[in-house]
Amino acid sequence: MEFVLLFQPFLLVFTIFLSLFFLFYVLRTKPTSQKLQLPPGSSGWPFIGETLEFLSLAKKNCIEKFISDRQNKYSSYNLFKTSYIGENFVFLCSTEANKFFFSNDTKLFKTWFPKNFDKIFLHIHKLDVTNEIAKIRKQTSTLFGQHDALQNNVTYIDAVAKEHLKVHWNREEVKVHPLAKKFTLAISLRSILNIQDSETVKELENLFNCLMTGMFSLPINIPGTKFNRAIKASREIRKKFEGIIRQRKIEVSEKSKKSFDSSKDLLSMLLMDGDKNEEGAVESDVASNLCGYFVAAYDNTSTTIVTIVKYLAELPEVYEQVYQEQMVIANSKGPGELLNLEDINKMKYSWNVASEVLRLQPPFSGLFREVLTDFNYDGFLIPKGWKVHLTVHATHKSSKYFQDPEKFDPSRFEENKLVPFSYIPFGRGPHMCPGKEHAKLQILVLMHNLVKTFRWEKLIPDEPLIRDPILAPAKGLPVRLYRHKP
Repeated sequence: MEFVLLFQPFLLVFTIFLSLFFLFYVLRTKPTSQKLQLPPGSSGWPFIGETLEFLSLAKKNCIEKFISDRQNKYSSYNLFKTSYIGENFVFLCSTEANKFFFSNDTKLFKTWFPKNFDKIFLHIHKLDVTNEIAKIRKQTSTLFGQHDALQNNVTYIDAVAKEHLKVHWNREEVKVHPLAKKFTLAISLRSILNIQDSETVKELENLFNCLMTGMFSLPINIPGTKFNRAIKASREIRKKFEGIIRQRKIEVSEKSKKSFDSSKDLLSMLLMDGDKNEEGAVESDVASNLCGYFVAAYDNTSTTIVTIVKYLAELPEVYEQVYQEQMVIANSKGPGELLNLEDINKMKYSWNVASEVLRLQPPFSGLFREVLTDFNYDGFLIPKGWKVHLTVHATHKSSKYFQDPEKFDPSRFEENKLVPFSYIPFGRGPHMCPGKEHAKLQILVLMHNLVKTFRWEKLIPDEPLIRDPILAPAKGLPVRLYRHKP
């Protein structure tokens, strides 16, 4: 009896310990159904997932159907999972999800590119995109954002636009898509590298067209394939850029900071900034980064210009309002007088038209990220290593945010009537497109010069826009031009 009484305290402690152990074990090993679940959705077929359905709808420019079908199926949620190009994906589908994404872009996510990009854009996966964009934004705010800089850019872009129309639109019929790319590439080469030599521009134009054609093709790297030609084109572009960078470094070092005008192009400003921080940038790295900047700078803008021309051909009442607005500006100018910043600020209806085009037909489908750590969103587990796609179509074409969303209605953009985070063609937060204002200038200046000079009609009335995966008219948008009488 005394023995039992002696060990009672020990038995009590042991019993408590054993109970706590089993409680901890049960909590750690509770059924999966009681843990956070993955978002609703399907992984599709083994290996290929739902890639073929997505690409098929993209080819028809109907990505919103891929999204809306799943939104309707999982209507109570702001997201769904899928499997695309061999990766587990979560698609975000609401303004709340967009806000969460942009608020946590650098905390929970890192920029992600398909693996084949690393072969085309050298070491792109090693690029600190957030830091690069911050650096670019700092320089573009000086190059494109300040009043005097904006004024200089308007004047220059207007001069280029007038020469562009004189040389390339002086015929009855033209294909708009290649001409829009030619125009925006010339502007980008001047703004980023201060290249104005026509032979160099033409050579780089051919290389960039080759690169863009193969950038999203099947990653089969054998001679003769689009992917192989894109790799070779990228190599040639980087080689040319490296030569320009070396020469520009010499110019920067030979002149004092006070005497060297770094405000004329982005490269000079980046090199001057690197000199301040005593960072000797490697030419190959700078060249690779610049190659990526060009793809974003000129292709998205040219696509928007093409789509605007398409809608103005299809909607004569919209064309007429743009024409009337632009002619008030044109009639206020003297002979040979170029546009100025005040003129751009008067193009309110024209920019509403461009904004509605960007809502209905954004050049890119959205942003892609890789998850850095497990996190809980809307009650679902988003695992580390998964990919997240913020798709602009989910909100741009939703009746929840836009009344009659398929209707072309520029008045949506009057008086700031938009639901926050519903309209995101330029991104938001730290990944807001740093070249937004410069793109706006190019779009409005070319619109001004086109509508004051021509009316036009589509030669293929039912020509569709396709995404392959970049938005483009299927046949290049051939049009017949009708020059206005003096």
